[in-house]
Amino acid sequence: MKNLKTVLAAACVVLCAACGNNQPDTKTVAPVASGDLKIAYVEIDSLMSQYQFCKDYSLLLTKKGENIRATLNQKAKTLDNEAQDFQRKIQNNAFTQERAEQENARLVKMQQDLQALNDRLSQEFDAETMKYNNAMRDSITSFLKIYNKDKGYSMILTKAGDNMLLADPALDITADVVAGLNKRYTPSKELSDANAEVKAEEKK
Repeated sequence: MKNLKTVLAAACVVLCAACGNNQPDTKTVAPVASGDLKIAYVEIDSLMSQYQFCKDYSLLLTKKGENIRATLNQKAKTLDNEAQDFQRKIQNNAFTQERAEQENARLVKMQQDLQALNDRLSQEFDAETMKYNNAMRDSITSFLKIYNKDKGYSMILTKAGDNMLLADPALDITADVVAGLNKRYTPSKELSDANAEVKAEEKK
């Protein structure tokens, strides 16, 4: 289960689990020019915590991750109980040698099946996370191409953590970009259903 936890942690980092529900106000940002060069930047952490697409997919992946953990934990618990029962019967001489070997082989098979299931679910979750990350990137890139037709920036940079040592706040177009992204975003049926399911469970 260690691989699964690593994947889930990576998903949380990439998708930034929902952080607040306040939407930023749209603002007009004047390009700052250096000769003919117009540069702006987007704060990625803020974008991911405020762009509804990211928040929705974070919720969906969190739900799927929880389901995977529940499935694996239940099967691991069953295996552990049967292994303990096997040990008790061995100690009480409840098995013939042949029967003990058969039971041991069955438990080994269960353990192998559980590991295979863990690997498969982890790979599927990893692939799904990558698919959503690609969809998120494509949606942002597509929007910026349209957005920049009017703005005319020569370059739009991303600011994540301290990868930019110094930047004039006047170059920050994050709120403008987030507002535009949210305005044109419509959740898929899968996301709508997942959100409705989560909300229903929260009310129980």
